Amino acid sequence: MSLAIFVKEKRKSVRLTQPELAEKAGVGLRFIRELEQGKKSLRLDKVNQVLLLFGYEVGAVPAKKENE
Repeated sequence: MSLAIFVKEKRKSVRLTQPELAEKAGVGLRFIRELEQGKKSLRLDKVNQVLLLFGYEVGAVPAKKENE
């Protein structure tokens, strides 16, 4: 599951709008929109601010190979 889908599903599961999530996480609405749209370059500290609301943080995972 992509980070974008994960955040969007978590946000919806707790019935928050994007503006509400942005306010609670202390980030801008534009950041939330870009995060949920899967923007490739985002500040990790801000991603973690959002994820911490759901009890998660960014971590290292094995990379997928192109053939998988």
